[in-house]
Amino acid sequence: MDEKIEWDWEWEEEEIPKSMQEARTGEIQNQGFQFNHPFRSQITPNQADIVVRGYGGYNTRWALFLLQHIFPLDSSKPPVATTIFFGANDAALSGRSSEGQHVPVEEYKENLRKIVHHLKECNPTMLIVLITPPPVDEEGSHEYARSLYGGNARELPGRTNEVTGIYAKACIEVARELGLSSVDLWSKMQETQGWQKQYLSDGLHLTPEGNGVVYQEVIRVFNGAWLSAEEMPLDFPHHSKIDPKNPEKAFQQK
Repeated sequence: MDEKIEWDWEWEEEEIPKSMQEARTGEIQNQGFQFNHPFRSQITPNQADIVVRGYGGYNTRWALFLLQHIFPLDSSKPPVATTIFFGANDAALSGRSSEGQHVPVEEYKENLRKIVHHLKECNPTMLIVLITPPPVDEEGSHEYARSLYGGNARELPGRTNEVTGIYAKACIEVARELGLSSVDLWSKMQETQGWQKQYLSDGLHLTPEGNGVVYQEVIRVFNGAWLSAEEMPLDFPHHSKIDPKNPEKAFQQK
């Protein structure tokens, strides 16, 4: 049976066209985020439907309003696995340029719990993976702002790596509390020397290499659970199993 895997995370600043928001497969890219392509090289369309849902600038507070629309409780085919990737916007600093996105860390944790609770109502056996926000390169963000606005660029950062790290820790705490798998992207990326330029395009958004880290870590979690691509069944027979002289037989055995 064809499985459905949901990828869910927040995007920064730019709006994603509605046609892309509704796409079930295919590539979604925004400021360097390009995640679906490598995963689809591992899992083919006749193994799973990969559903991408990302909304520009959203935080966990706003995401709660989308739950019933994206994950209706009466769905006959809820996802078997979902990744939740929030925190970069929640961690925006109060009193700075992106303060409208700020969510206090305790509310952030409670919102993650509510999201997980809703998903478990959809499918009690769903594999849920919480992903922390990536690190922030404050100098890189300021350089990018200066390249856009010159002398009018704000001097005080809208986000800091220290505060984002607090949200990353909170995300891991919720995962442990609820017995969920997690990816500590904030810590993992900073293990690499020069991560600021290698993994972040503008101090905040991921480069293709940064997306590669997300991919590798999520696949590691999936393989450690029960979603290894090698073990996932096909919904219909592989072409090599179809007898050209008697094709009906292969489909009767499904």
